[in-house]
Amino acid sequence: MARPTKCRRICAEPAYDSFRPEGIPISEQINMTVDEYEVIRLIDLNKCTHEQCAQQMGISRTTVTEIYESARYKLADSVVHGKVLNISGGNYYFCDGNDVFCCKQTCIRISKPIFNNNIHRKGERQMRIGVTYENGEIFQHFGHTEQFKLYDVENGEIKQTQVVDTNGQGHGALSSFLTNAGVEVLICGGIGGGAQAALAAAGIQLLGGVSGNADEAVKKYISGQLNYNPDVHCTHHEQEHTCGEHHCGEDKHGCVGNGGNC
Repeated sequence: MARPTKCRRICAEPAYDSFRPEGIPISEQINMTVDEYEVIRLIDLNKCTHEQCAQQMGISRTTVTEIYESARYKLADSVVHGKVLNISGGNYYFCDGNDVFCCKQTCIRISKPIFNNNIHRKGERQMRIGVTYENGEIFQHFGHTEQFKLYDVENGEIKQTQVVDTNGQGHGALSSFLTNAGVEVLICGGIGGGAQAALAAAGIQLLGGVSGNADEAVKKYISGQLNYNPDVHCTHHEQEHTCGEHHCGEDKHGCVGNGGNC
């Protein structure tokens, strides 16, 4: 029986998850997993040794070497042959910035505070709804949203609203941002599998695949008339694929908590 794959610890999902050659038609695509991306980030950008990378990701040095060789080949294949490079999927979980082997000085979760002190507190009996937001409309790609509009609802009425900036955070870090902001329900357009898993783990109800005016969507949700897609996936790439599949943490893989085996 094959040994189960161990979840890899990463700081955050990439801010940019697709790269394509300019000036040529869409060609063959390559998929780099998020843990492969993290190894490239740590070794080639942060100049970590394979041993340091292994400690930070919670895996063996041999595994790091295998991941690194695979990721470097995919990069070379993309650059040399002009193939589209997408970054999504893999077996991983997010560090919390407190682990003994965390990168500390360069950790995305430490360098960018996940809570905005300007966010007002909701009332004890109020429900907070968050919406990916841009110019009054529901922004269609969760991982790249720059603002959320927060709605505090009580007894079926919107009591107060607030637009808050995400401070440049993306993908995985946004679930922590929403949790600390007290959001219980999220309305959005497209969203990747990794972000969905993070929201589910945080206990935030997801209503994806919604478009149009943000205020109207919240009113429809309150009245029980909002149409949404429970099987929503990210379609911001021209070639459809599932973004950020975060297999760790899903019940079917039996991964429990931040160190479980998938």
